[in-house]
Amino acid sequence: MAGPMASGHDSRLAVDFCGLRFSTPLVLLSGCVGFGDEYTRVEGFSHADAGAVCLKGTTLAPRTGNDPHRLAETPDGMLNAIGLQNPGVDALLDDILPALDFSETRFIANVSGSTVEEYREIARRLDDSPIDAIEINISCPNVREGGVEFGNYPEPSARVVAACRAVTDKVLITKLSPNQADIADNARRCLEAGSDAFAVINTVAGMAIDAGTRRPVLGNNRGGLSGPAIKPVALLKVWEVHQVCKPHAAPIIGQGGVACGRDAIEFLIAGATAVGIGTGLFYDPLLCPKINREIAEYLDEHGMENVAALSGSLEWNE
Repeated sequence: MAGPMASGHDSRLAVDFCGLRFSTPLVLLSGCVGFGDEYTRVEGFSHADAGAVCLKGTTLAPRTGNDPHRLAETPDGMLNAIGLQNPGVDALLDDILPALDFSETRFIANVSGSTVEEYREIARRLDDSPIDAIEINISCPNVREGGVEFGNYPEPSARVVAACRAVTDKVLITKLSPNQADIADNARRCLEAGSDAFAVINTVAGMAIDAGTRRPVLGNNRGGLSGPAIKPVALLKVWEVHQVCKPHAAPIIGQGGVACGRDAIEFLIAGATAVGIGTGLFYDPLLCPKINREIAEYLDEHGMENVAALSGSLEWNE
């Protein structure tokens, strides 16, 4: 459970995530905080307010991303189609990781690829790095299977996980897509293939249309919906995956529409060990300390010793 230096947080907020100590249950999500420097210019912001920071998605070679527009605001949410713009794994290893302060929080690398071999190679390269864990983004098109996303089907998802497991001892977190028929079966197959934990959920597929031009707003035509609009979907998916993970004590980062402490508490009750904060940071960059405080107040109010007592406490209606 060794980890970052004490941050002054209420010790009841600390969680054990696959043997990694998170000082709070909050995780800043990939794509929302860049490579750890996105919000450092905001006065009062501190990575120490989160138990972990998930870095922007990394591919083997640099990518320029999709054509604009890449973002579209929606009622109670946001569509994005960034297209994995990033400088590639060499830049991550040589330039980005050496500049991060690992005494402040945990850092998780997010990896993406269009072939199983690409995922494997990135994971292999990261195995000898200071990164604390690797998040596998399987919601990427498989170019060898006609552009079908790996994460929409259990078999290709498990192949990606197994390939990464074969080349690294790092904690592997599989990021599951809601855009599939049976997320619990996918989780089961990924556990068998070597996943240690899950991030539930990735964005929900969606579209925005410009009625004036009768064309999609996004340059990529479709994108991923995030924000409060997807929270009910995410809560159900966390509970479904928790039923699979519970016998194996595999933790879940619950995410999707968290905008306040009550939202985070609901994800913990549904079965999450940690809670991801993403789009909510765009509305309020200083959201994390507020959520930490509200979770601590909830523990006081209900006489709970720590966050672990809250996790998975949902009482299902019979």
